[in-house]
Amino acid sequence: MEEQKSPILDNIFGYQTRIRKQDREYQKRQKAMCIWFTGLSGSGKSTLANALEQSLFEAGFNTYILDGDNIRLGLNKDLTFSEKDRRENIRRIGEVAKLFVDAGIIVITAFISPFEADRQMVRNLLEKDEFLEIFVDCPLEVCEQRDVKGLYKKARAGLIKDFTGIGSPFEVPQKPDLVIRTHLQPIETSVNQLLELVLPKISLKKPKPNHFVYNSSF
Repeated sequence: MEEQKSPILDNIFGYQTRIRKQDREYQKRQKAMCIWFTGLSGSGKSTLANALEQSLFEAGFNTYILDGDNIRLGLNKDLTFSEKDRRENIRRIGEVAKLFVDAGIIVITAFISPFEADRQMVRNLLEKDEFLEIFVDCPLEVCEQRDVKGLYKKARAGLIKDFTGIGSPFEVPQKPDLVIRTHLQPIETSVNQLLELVLPKISLKKPKPNHFVYNSSF
Protein backbone atom coordinates (compact mmCIF):
# COMPACT_ATOMS: atom_id res chain seq x y z
CA MET A 1 0.00 0.00 0.00
CA GLU A 2 1.50 3.31 -1.10
CA GLU A 3 1.81 5.92 1.62
CA GLN A 4 -0.13 9.10 0.90
CA LYS A 5 1.90 12.28 1.18
CA SER A 6 0.35 14.96 3.35
CA PRO A 7 -0.13 18.33 1.55
CA ILE A 8 1.38 19.95 4.67
CA LEU A 9 4.76 18.55 3.62
CA ASP A 10 4.69 20.67 0.47
CA ASN A 11 5.69 23.63 2.64
CA ILE A 12 8.37 21.87 4.70
CA PHE A 13 11.98 21.68 3.58
CA GLY A 14 14.78 19.66 5.16
CA TYR A 15 17.59 21.73 6.68
CA GLN A 16 21.21 20.71 6.25
CA THR A 17 23.31 21.53 9.31
CA ARG A 18 26.97 22.48 9.05
CA ILE A 19 28.06 19.59 11.25
CA ARG A 20 27.55 16.36 9.34
CA LYS A 21 27.08 12.82 10.55
CA GLN A 22 30.62 11.97 9.44
CA ASP A 23 31.95 14.80 11.63
CA ARG A 24 30.06 13.48 14.66
CA GLU A 25 31.28 9.94 14.00
CA TYR A 26 34.87 11.12 13.75
CA GLN A 27 34.54 13.09 16.99
CA LYS A 28 33.25 9.97 18.78
CA ARG A 29 35.68 7.62 17.03
CA GLN A 30 32.88 5.23 16.05
CA LYS A 31 30.56 4.29 13.20
CA ALA A 32 26.97 5.17 14.09
CA MET A 33 24.49 2.31 13.85
CA CYS A 34 21.05 1.03 14.86
CA ILE A 35 21.07 -2.43 16.43
CA TRP A 36 17.46 -3.63 16.36
CA PHE A 37 16.40 -6.48 18.67
CA THR A 38 13.11 -8.15 17.73
CA GLY A 39 11.31 -11.11 19.27
CA LEU A 40 8.42 -12.18 21.48
CA SER A 41 7.80 -10.62 24.87
CA GLY A 42 9.97 -12.50 27.35
CA SER A 43 12.43 -13.70 24.73
CA GLY A 44 15.28 -11.71 26.29
CA LYS A 45 15.53 -8.64 24.05
CA SER A 46 15.95 -6.07 26.81
CA THR A 47 18.35 -8.29 28.76
CA LEU A 48 20.59 -8.70 25.71
CA ALA A 49 20.32 -5.03 24.75
CA ASN A 50 21.44 -3.98 28.22
CA ALA A 51 24.29 -6.49 28.31
CA LEU A 52 25.49 -5.41 24.88
CA GLU A 53 25.32 -1.73 25.79
CA GLN A 54 27.29 -2.33 28.99
CA SER A 55 30.05 -4.08 27.03
CA LEU A 56 30.20 -1.34 24.40
CA PHE A 57 30.01 1.47 26.96
CA GLU A 58 32.87 -0.02 28.97
CA ALA A 59 34.87 -0.25 25.75
CA GLY A 60 34.43 3.50 25.24
CA PHE A 61 31.60 3.62 22.69
CA ASN A 62 28.78 6.17 22.80
CA THR A 63 25.50 4.26 23.05
CA TYR A 64 21.84 4.63 23.94
CA ILE A 65 19.00 2.13 24.42
CA LEU A 66 15.45 2.67 23.19
CA ASP A 67 13.23 0.22 25.06
CA GLY A 68 9.59 -0.59 24.28
CA ASP A 69 8.08 0.14 27.69
CA ASN A 70 10.08 3.35 28.17
CA ILE A 71 8.93 4.71 24.81
CA ARG A 72 5.33 3.80 25.62
CA LEU A 73 5.58 5.74 28.89
CA GLY A 74 6.58 8.93 27.09
CA LEU A 75 6.79 9.62 23.38
CA ASN A 76 4.17 7.05 22.41
CA LYS A 77 1.87 7.12 25.42
CA ASP A 78 -0.96 8.32 23.17
CA LEU A 79 -0.93 5.07 21.18
CA THR A 80 -3.00 1.95 21.80
CA PHE A 81 -2.05 -1.63 20.93
CA SER A 82 -4.22 -1.85 17.82
CA GLU A 83 -2.39 -2.98 14.70
CA LYS A 84 -2.54 0.57 13.28
CA ASP A 85 -1.08 2.12 16.44
CA ARG A 86 1.56 -0.59 16.77
CA ARG A 87 2.74 0.26 13.28
CA GLU A 88 2.80 3.95 14.19
CA ASN A 89 4.74 3.05 17.34
CA ILE A 90 7.48 1.45 15.25
CA ARG A 91 7.42 4.25 12.68
CA ARG A 92 8.09 6.86 15.37
CA ILE A 93 10.79 4.72 16.94
CA GLY A 94 12.44 4.33 13.56
CA GLU A 95 12.53 8.09 13.09
CA VAL A 96 14.01 8.57 16.58
CA ALA A 97 16.62 5.89 15.89
CA LYS A 98 17.51 7.68 12.66
CA LEU A 99 18.13 10.90 14.62
CA PHE A 100 20.41 9.07 17.05
CA VAL A 101 22.40 7.61 14.16
CA ASP A 102 22.66 11.05 12.58
CA ALA A 103 24.05 12.26 15.93
CA GLY A 104 26.81 9.67 15.64
CA ILE A 105 25.40 7.41 18.36
CA ILE A 106 25.15 3.61 18.42
CA VAL A 107 21.46 3.19 19.24
CA ILE A 108 20.23 -0.18 20.52
CA THR A 109 16.50 -0.90 20.36
CA ALA A 110 14.44 -3.61 22.06
CA PHE A 111 10.93 -3.91 20.62
CA ILE A 112 8.68 -6.85 19.80
CA SER A 113 8.15 -5.20 16.38
CA PRO A 114 6.15 -8.20 15.11
CA PHE A 115 5.59 -7.14 11.50
CA GLU A 116 8.21 -7.69 8.80
CA ALA A 117 7.07 -4.65 6.80
CA ASP A 118 7.59 -2.35 9.79
CA ARG A 119 11.08 -3.64 10.47
CA GLN A 120 11.93 -3.22 6.80
CA MET A 121 10.56 0.31 6.92
CA VAL A 122 13.01 1.18 9.69
CA ARG A 123 15.86 -0.47 7.79
CA ASN A 124 14.99 1.66 4.76
CA LEU A 125 15.25 4.86 6.82
CA LEU A 126 18.95 4.23 7.35
CA GLU A 127 21.90 3.63 5.10
CA LYS A 128 22.72 0.05 4.17
CA ASP A 129 25.50 -0.35 6.73
CA GLU A 130 23.66 1.37 9.59
CA PHE A 131 21.06 -1.24 10.55
CA LEU A 132 21.49 -4.65 12.16
CA GLU A 133 18.44 -6.82 12.83
CA ILE A 134 18.89 -9.25 15.72
CA PHE A 135 16.18 -11.90 16.01
CA VAL A 136 15.89 -13.18 19.58
CA ASP A 137 14.37 -16.55 18.77
CA CYS A 138 12.72 -18.10 21.81
CA PRO A 139 9.73 -20.50 21.71
CA LEU A 140 6.39 -19.14 22.85
CA GLU A 141 6.09 -21.75 25.59
CA VAL A 142 9.43 -20.68 27.08
CA CYS A 143 8.47 -17.00 26.94
CA GLU A 144 5.22 -17.85 28.70
CA GLN A 145 7.06 -19.77 31.39
CA ARG A 146 9.23 -16.73 32.02
CA ASP A 147 6.31 -14.24 31.80
CA VAL A 148 8.34 -11.74 33.78
CA LYS A 149 5.69 -9.04 33.39
CA GLY A 150 2.62 -11.26 33.75
CA LEU A 151 1.43 -10.25 30.29
CA TYR A 152 0.87 -13.72 28.88
CA LYS A 153 -1.30 -14.62 31.85
CA LYS A 154 -3.41 -11.52 31.24
CA ALA A 155 -3.60 -12.24 27.52
CA ARG A 156 -4.72 -15.83 28.12
CA ALA A 157 -7.39 -14.48 30.49
CA GLY A 158 -8.65 -12.12 27.80
CA LEU A 159 -7.49 -9.00 29.64
CA ILE A 160 -5.08 -7.98 26.85
CA LYS A 161 -6.32 -8.13 23.26
CA ASP A 162 -4.11 -8.62 20.22
CA PHE A 163 -1.11 -9.64 22.32
CA THR A 164 1.72 -10.90 20.13
CA GLY A 165 1.95 -14.69 20.17
CA ILE A 166 -1.55 -15.10 21.60
CA GLY A 167 -4.06 -12.91 19.75
CA SER A 168 -1.74 -11.41 17.16
CA PRO A 169 0.99 -13.02 15.02
CA PHE A 170 4.73 -12.53 15.12
CA GLU A 171 6.26 -12.51 11.65
CA VAL A 172 9.66 -14.20 11.83
CA PRO A 173 12.44 -12.10 10.23
CA GLN A 174 13.31 -13.35 6.77
CA LYS A 175 16.95 -12.28 6.68
CA PRO A 176 18.12 -11.22 10.16
CA ASP A 177 21.76 -10.30 10.61
CA LEU A 178 21.95 -12.58 13.64
CA VAL A 179 19.68 -15.14 15.35
CA ILE A 180 20.14 -15.68 19.09
CA ARG A 181 18.35 -18.52 20.86
CA THR A 182 18.30 -17.46 24.49
CA HIS A 183 16.69 -20.72 25.66
CA LEU A 184 19.65 -22.75 24.41
CA GLN A 185 22.67 -20.81 25.64
CA PRO A 186 23.88 -18.60 28.52
CA ILE A 187 23.83 -14.84 28.16
CA GLU A 188 27.65 -14.69 28.04
CA THR A 189 27.63 -16.73 24.82
CA SER A 190 24.93 -14.52 23.31
CA VAL A 191 26.81 -11.31 24.14
CA ASN A 192 30.00 -12.70 22.64
CA GLN A 193 28.10 -13.48 19.43
CA LEU A 194 26.77 -9.93 19.37
CA LEU A 195 30.19 -8.40 19.93
CA GLU A 196 31.72 -10.54 17.20
CA LEU A 197 29.12 -9.14 14.79
CA VAL A 198 28.99 -5.55 15.99
CA LEU A 199 32.57 -4.53 16.85
CA PRO A 200 34.01 -4.73 13.33
CA LYS A 201 31.10 -2.65 12.03
CA ILE A 202 31.29 0.19 14.55
CA SER A 203 35.05 0.62 14.44
CA LEU A 204 35.69 3.86 12.57
CA LYS A 205 37.36 3.28 9.24
CA LYS A 206 36.52 6.55 7.56
CA PRO A 207 39.26 9.20 7.21
CA LYS A 208 38.99 12.46 9.07
CA PRO A 209 36.40 14.70 7.32
CA ASN A 210 37.67 17.77 5.50
CA HIS A 211 37.65 20.82 7.76
CA PHE A 212 35.10 23.38 6.77
CA VAL A 213 35.57 27.13 7.00
CA TYR A 214 32.75 29.06 8.62
CA ASN A 215 30.89 31.21 6.13
CA SER A 216 28.15 33.53 7.36
CA SER A 217 26.40 33.20 3.99
CA PHE A 218 26.25 29.38 4.30
